[in-house]
Amino acid sequence: MDFDLTDEQRLLKDSVEKMLADAYDFEARKRIVASGQGFSPEIWASFAELGLLGLPFAEEHGGFGAGPVETMIVMEAFGGALVVEPYLATVILGGGLVRHAGSPAQQSAILPAVAAGERRLAFAHAERQARYDLFDVETAARRDGDGWTINGRKGLVLGGDTADTLVVSARTAGASRDRHGIGLFVVDADAPGVARRGYPTQDGARAAEITLENVRVEAGAVLGDPAGALPVIERVVEEAIAALCAEAVGAMESALASTVEYLKTRQQFGTPIGAFQALQHRAADMLVALEQARSMALFATMMAGAADPRERRAAISGAKVQVGRSARFIGQQAIQLHGGVGMTMEFRIGHVFKRLTMIDTLFGDADHHLALAAEAGGLINA
Repeated sequence: MDFDLTDEQRLLKDSVEKMLADAYDFEARKRIVASGQGFSPEIWASFAELGLLGLPFAEEHGGFGAGPVETMIVMEAFGGALVVEPYLATVILGGGLVRHAGSPAQQSAILPAVAAGERRLAFAHAERQARYDLFDVETAARRDGDGWTINGRKGLVLGGDTADTLVVSARTAGASRDRHGIGLFVVDADAPGVARRGYPTQDGARAAEITLENVRVEAGAVLGDPAGALPVIERVVEEAIAALCAEAVGAMESALASTVEYLKTRQQFGTPIGAFQALQHRAADMLVALEQARSMALFATMMAGAADPRERRAAISGAKVQVGRSARFIGQQAIQLHGGVGMTMEFRIGHVFKRLTMIDTLFGDADHHLALAAEAGGLINA
């Protein structure tokens, strides 16, 4: 199989990396995190200008019709730069739901504004009792004349405090853990009855707790089947996991590079600590873990568009297992090899470790996905 990038993909990679190198160093990132918004409007506009915000959308919606490989390229660069802008929330999650489930009219109304950087989306789905089970939804949507009324609470809504539009999952039929009976609704973030409590996450990004109390939406706000949205949710989350795996590879690569550079410059007993063979072996083990994660992230990218949901799910879970394990190992080794400075907020490596830890837990940690892969019969049988 040919893993070489096309000329267009190499150009995308070079453009994103150059933009981030010029405008997104660690000091700039710290200022963005401290601003309270959780993102930089100027950087967001630059993403739109480069076409990143419309990358996976069709050309008629202001996008490029790109696939999982292009998303992988962008997310790996974002991981290396520790980007905190809500790209995952807006383009991959929110935009992915509209792209897969929305009608042509809904796509035309929402996606061009997203691609232009004029609208940010957030996927309000996770609930306290659900943990990692996507089908566990208690938020309820009930028929109200020609529309719907939504009541419930959502937690850890990535980018939820600055989003303009929410894509809310709600139960329209059945019990709270039934797979059938879940719908998706497009809700204005400032609609009457919507309350948001924003907060910073441990990795420097932003999220929100969202309460919906008698929030009324029109019939045209429903994305697809009002009782059959779970397969779409699962597919979009699997695409998001593949993107997170690529982001983790970028972050791990930067952690390894920073650690090797530190080993070359930090002096102990009159010599660089990188001269000690035991520390060289630990750096070599980090490289092995990185390449294992890179291989599985490529696998997840290739399988993200698979038509068979069982095959796709097993592959994505297998990748999440390896990436989570590699992220934990590389993060721990990087902190230890940096010594005390690795634990300080002023040093970059600690922030890399926090982001890797967050990626491991988002949408299910390594143990959760190991169980899912086992239930599917493993990657070979899948």
